[in-house]
Amino acid sequence: MAYSIRELSDLAGVSARTLRYYDEIGLLRPLYTNSAGIRHYGEREVMLLQQILFYRERGFGLKQIRQMVYQEGFDMVGALEEHLLELERQRERMDRLIGAVRKTLASMKGECTMSDQEKFEALKEKAVKENEGLYGKEIRQAYGDAAIDGANKKILGMSMQDWEHFKHLEEEIKEKLKEGVRAGITASSEEARAIVSLHKEWLCMAWKEYTKEAHKGVAAMYTVDGRFQNYYDAEVPGCAELLKEAVGYWV
Repeated sequence: MAYSIRELSDLAGVSARTLRYYDEIGLLRPLYTNSAGIRHYGEREVMLLQQILFYRERGFGLKQIRQMVYQEGFDMVGALEEHLLELERQRERMDRLIGAVRKTLASMKGECTMSDQEKFEALKEKAVKENEGLYGKEIRQAYGDAAIDGANKKILGMSMQDWEHFKHLEEEIKEKLKEGVRAGITASSEEARAIVSLHKEWLCMAWKEYTKEAHKGVAAMYTVDGRFQNYYDAEVPGCAELLKEAVGYWV
C-alpha cells in the first residue's frame, strides 16, 4: 500500500512540509512521485519514518540520523530493540524521580517521615534530572546514551561522602576559575594546571571511563553552548574560556 504525502502526514502526525524537507535533504525519499508531482510512500518508507521519529524523540540531529539509517547493514529490528531498551531506561529513571518527589511532598506535609539517606537519594535524583533537562540532548548527541546513562548511574550510586566531595570539587573549580580570571593567569600557568587537575578528578567521579579526547571535548563545549558558558561565566566572564584553553594545554 502506498500513502500520499498528505495521508502519511496524517498517519504519522508530522507536517507535509517536514516530509518535503526530509526529501530535500535525502533523509526520507518517497517511493515515487506521480505525474502531478505528488509524493507517495510505501511500507519501507513508513517504517523508515518511524525510525527517524524515534531518533528525533531521543534528541538525535537529522544529519546523525541520516548517517545511521543509511549505513550499510542498518538493522531496523535491532534499532527498534535499542529504542525499546532506552525507553525502558527512561521510564525507570522517571519512576524513581516520581517516587522521590511523592515521598518528599508527603514528608513536607507531615504524612510520613524521610530518613537522611532517603533525602540524600532524592537530592541526587533531582540533580540528575535537572542536568538531563538542561544539557541532556547535547551531551547525549556528543557522547551517546550509554555513556550518559553510565554517568547518571555512577552519580546515583555515590555515597553521601562521595557526593559531598563531588559537589565540593564543582564549587572549588568555579572559585579557582574566577580567581584565575581576576588575576589574569594564562592557560599554561601552574594555577591553570591545578584547575585542570581538579576538573579531571571531578569528571572521573562521574564518568565510567576517562579519555583525554573526551576531556578536551567537554571543555570545548563550555564555550560553544551558551548554557554551559553561562554556568561558568555567570559571575566572572572568561572562566569558561580559561577552562577550555587550560584543558587544551595541559591534558
